[in-house]
Amino acid sequence: MLFRPRSPMPLLQRLRSAIWPRRSWKRSARYVGHRLGRIPSTPYSIAAGFASGAAISFTPLLGLHFLGGGLIALILRGNLLASAIGTVVGNPWTFPIIWAWTFSLGRWLLGEADMIETLPQHISMNYIFDHPSQVLLPMMVGSLPTALFIWFFCFWFVRRLVSGYQKARRKRLERGLAKAEASKMATSKKEKSQ
Repeated sequence: MLFRPRSPMPLLQRLRSAIWPRRSWKRSARYVGHRLGRIPSTPYSIAAGFASGAAISFTPLLGLHFLGGGLIALILRGNLLASAIGTVVGNPWTFPIIWAWTFSLGRWLLGEADMIETLPQHISMNYIFDHPSQVLLPMMVGSLPTALFIWFFCFWFVRRLVSGYQKARRKRLERGLAKAEASKMATSKKEKSQ
């Protein structure tokens, strides 16, 4: 494998790096940006795929984020790999914020409570499955407008990012090819003169 470490990391260190980046969050974000920019596809396709994955992450359908993001990306002719990368928006660090927001917004849209109400204190998995209309319904209702907003925001942002990245990369490659051609021409002129 290309970037595999020489000696494998111990299990605890691998678990830690899966939860918290080894270097920094900025470096991890730059890596994801480079990964998105280098996907061999159009900026529209990459942006639609990423936005689909990010938007589906705001729904309470936990086990279906990859599948749902991929399905939306296929419908919108987005890139499936970018969709999978986009689902990273919903992660253990952001889920509590997302769930609190979608629950509060859903309750407010359903006319059940004020906007600032948070999740019930006595919430548990048994409570959620016994009373789905009190937790999952408001979360689903609140997640739909949020997901729509997130889709448009991510699409606009990622499309601009990928378009600029691909243009800069294309210019770098063209400059490198021009340099190689000039070097090749100079070498052939030298050989002919000798």
